[in-house]
Amino acid sequence: MKKNHFVRNISFLLFCIPFIVWGQTLQHIELSGYLGRSVDNCIEHRVKAQDVDHLVEPFRHKEETSRWQSEFWGKWVQGAIASYRYNKDPELYKIISESVESLLKTQLPNGYIGNYSEAAQLQQWDVWGRKYTALGLIAYADLSGDKKALDAACRMIDHLMTQVGPGKVNIVTTGNYIGMASSSILEPVMYLYNRTKEEKYLNFAQYIVAQWETPEGPQLISKAIADVPVSQRFPHPKIWFSRENGQKAYEMMSCYEGLLELYKVTKNPLYLSVVEKTVNHIINEEINIAGSGSAFECWYGGNNRQTIPTYHMMETCVTFTWMQICNRLLELTGNSLYADQIEKTIYNALLASMKSDASQIAKYSPLEGWRHEGEEQCGMHINCCNANGPRAFALIPAFAYQVKDDAVRVNLYAPSTVDIQLANKRKVQLRQQTDYPVKDQIAIEVNPEKATEFSLLLRIPAWSRQVSVAVNGEAQTGCLQGSYYTLRRKWNPGDQVVLTLDLRAHVVELNQAQAIVRGPIVLARDSRFGDGDVDEASVIVQKEGYVDLQPSAASDFAWMAFTVPMVLGTDLEGNRDPKPIHFCDFASAGNTWNKAERYRVWLPKTLNVMHSPYKPY
Repeated sequence: MKKNHFVRNISFLLFCIPFIVWGQTLQHIELSGYLGRSVDNCIEHRVKAQDVDHLVEPFRHKEETSRWQSEFWGKWVQGAIASYRYNKDPELYKIISESVESLLKTQLPNGYIGNYSEAAQLQQWDVWGRKYTALGLIAYADLSGDKKALDAACRMIDHLMTQVGPGKVNIVTTGNYIGMASSSILEPVMYLYNRTKEEKYLNFAQYIVAQWETPEGPQLISKAIADVPVSQRFPHPKIWFSRENGQKAYEMMSCYEGLLELYKVTKNPLYLSVVEKTVNHIINEEINIAGSGSAFECWYGGNNRQTIPTYHMMETCVTFTWMQICNRLLELTGNSLYADQIEKTIYNALLASMKSDASQIAKYSPLEGWRHEGEEQCGMHINCCNANGPRAFALIPAFAYQVKDDAVRVNLYAPSTVDIQLANKRKVQLRQQTDYPVKDQIAIEVNPEKATEFSLLLRIPAWSRQVSVAVNGEAQTGCLQGSYYTLRRKWNPGDQVVLTLDLRAHVVELNQAQAIVRGPIVLARDSRFGDGDVDEASVIVQKEGYVDLQPSAASDFAWMAFTVPMVLGTDLEGNRDPKPIHFCDFASAGNTWNKAERYRVWLPKTLNVMHSPYKPY
């Protein structure tokens, strides 16, 4: 036992070496502007405002038989840790550390940390909750170097391995959603293997993946290989929130995130392939105009159905997990497609989920109607999305810039400053000066400590039909949409890159409905503008495929506001002239969560039978 403990600690220290190097590579980042304020407000008013002892309390009693109280602490602490990595707030660090100390006191001698009674363990959400606790403890161990937290996580998984595994209970027969909730524990199991190098964890991870393909399992590999759409992998469930539902979006993606961690170790190309195939299905069939998906928390073919008023659209847990799996694929593949997806999600679904005062994060964010507080769950003063949402906001600065080898990848355009350390301790600061996406120009000042050669990779969004790049006023050539544009040169202090993207607005049409997109931003009507019924049928006037947006100062609630020329109603007799109708960015629409105010993204398009139904008026 002493030898194993020694090996575990040495392995953990060895693991921390590349982690520390990563921390020195991106030494500091600060976001400002609208996006930066949103991140700061989430940390201050949602993360730090949480009553953390309330989240630990269920672990002290271990009386549960069916509910999911044990996920809340692990979700919250991961968001808090990611937030601390960003802002280095000592008060937040103290809150995090005290919460870990409180949680560790609840661990049983056999290693179990959870809230389920001994007789009910492995049922319902027990293993799912253990996953989040293990993830939280591992994240804290990485942050602090505290071996107690890592040992506690190891003892948790060691105890689970006495309950499930070869010759024991099959893990996919436990919990909900054809075993996806329980078997998503694959992710922290792989993290333990990476940090301890103990083969038992790698073996357990491979066991979990093997069970997916058993008759009782979710067949996450074979159904991906067969190109089965994610909403059609199993029959429509008779009982929605039950074991038989195989379309649960959040849990499915969580399993694939664990599979990516296994891929990093084994390099089995099958694992990466099935994740990419599944994500491609999700993009094409599920992700809507605002960058998220799901209804009643499940895949449902939502891309083609997004114009239909639908109960419980865009769960924020799905929004975050979608961002996270795309970010992990971006890191592995360098494919800018995934960065484009994250940008769309950030500026629309994610920002829309947070109340204007940042006190709450919505459980659902429909494309029309209103948003509101989610219900309190499991007899506690919190729900899954209020616990998980801050992780998405904390992911924004981590996604903004990525450094690999001798290249700096700029993924997110927003006013920001980042301090970077390249190989051989070469230091570089990048400063973005921009009002993007309100305006189309991004200026990036490059300030190496001394003249140094490296590559600067600029993301060129697939939606930007026109692009220009200049370095110190000299125009560059060869920019391609949907890729990174590489600038390899010897950079001098004060060098400036100017990128101009195409923010001309255009109309998207689907199912005799219409919506306006401007760059990465989806627009919406909002009843607070007081210029008519937001549900009224209309035709948006276009010219050569674009919409003539005019900036408007008529709003004190919107980040962006414009007027749009529209022909309203179903009567063309008399005055046929278009009227200027107000729109705002989707994130601002309905941001007071007042049911007396309504917003709408997809507008019913008036049918003119003298024209082809899909031609503009």
